[in-house]
Amino acid sequence: MDSSSLSGLLAEYAELETQLADPGVHADQSRARKLGRRYAELTPVVTTVRELDTARDDLAAARELAAEDAAFAAEAEELDARIPVLEAKLTELLLPRDPYDGSDVVMEIKSGEGGEESALFAGDLLRMYLRYAERHGWKAEVLDSVDSDLGGYKDVTLSIKTKTAQADGVWSRLKFEGGVHRVQRVPATESQGRIHTSASGVLIYPEPEEVEVEIDPNDLRVDVFRSSGPGGQSVNTTDSAVRITHLPTGIVVSCQNEKSQIQNRARALQVLQARLQSIAEEEAAAKASDARRSQVRTVDRSERVRTYNFPENRISDHRVNYKAYNLDQVLDGELDGVLDALATADREERLAAQAN
Repeated sequence: MDSSSLSGLLAEYAELETQLADPGVHADQSRARKLGRRYAELTPVVTTVRELDTARDDLAAARELAAEDAAFAAEAEELDARIPVLEAKLTELLLPRDPYDGSDVVMEIKSGEGGEESALFAGDLLRMYLRYAERHGWKAEVLDSVDSDLGGYKDVTLSIKTKTAQADGVWSRLKFEGGVHRVQRVPATESQGRIHTSASGVLIYPEPEEVEVEIDPNDLRVDVFRSSGPGGQSVNTTDSAVRITHLPTGIVVSCQNEKSQIQNRARALQVLQARLQSIAEEEAAAKASDARRSQVRTVDRSERVRTYNFPENRISDHRVNYKAYNLDQVLDGELDGVLDALATADREERLAAQAN
């Protein structure tokens, strides 16, 4: 990035500081969150630019003083070695970002091949993501679920949110989770002790804060029904649960965990909007032949992305050849190892693309 572009970022950062210091801005929580997220995104860039400028000034001074005092020669050598490290860090920070990295997410987990065993595994995946969210201090909420007979889930939808505006939010960590997750283990329904293979699917979308996809009310069919399962006194007594069908695409979204029909309808519309936004962007990416976007969004949801092998306590991510023997810990929410491997591979790909 040239000096004029960096100057523009520094000016934007100063303007953001001024706006965020204005109490009036915080009266609009949506605007304040958006500004705060951009401020958090620019902070490491600005910090690195300032460190680099200081190091360059100090190096020039140390070289000048070294001619009179040899003690400054060692300092000059140290600064000379530090500057390329800061330059590389700045280059990485200035790589084009996924615009949704700071976003919250909507996630769907669906049972697939394997019947009840797949539904039980979907429940394991749900617990894994809930535990991961808990470890990171995020707020996770199940919006809707369809239980299976043995206590698993045929389908479950949840939202995961950060509690404060962050440059790298939930999407930046979980965006690669979309795809087919395969499990190898002895099912609870297996009497002969044989290992079976089944699979569950994970769909994940960035949750937009503001309406970006216009939804024509005439394209919606809205059905109400009585909630089932946990939810307080209103369960099974009022028609508070909502199911919305988007007629042009056939997408169906249900929500029953809020207390009122109005709240469930609003939440279901948010989930529908997130799904339509994802579809629209994937179509645009395909038309533009944007390989980077396709890779980030894990468009091919039929792809087997990961295997969970219980007999060997092994987890394997097939996209980056990651393998570890701590499956029990991963299922308890310790996902950072595999997620870091995916993030590193993505970063290296972007650096290579920029170099070319």
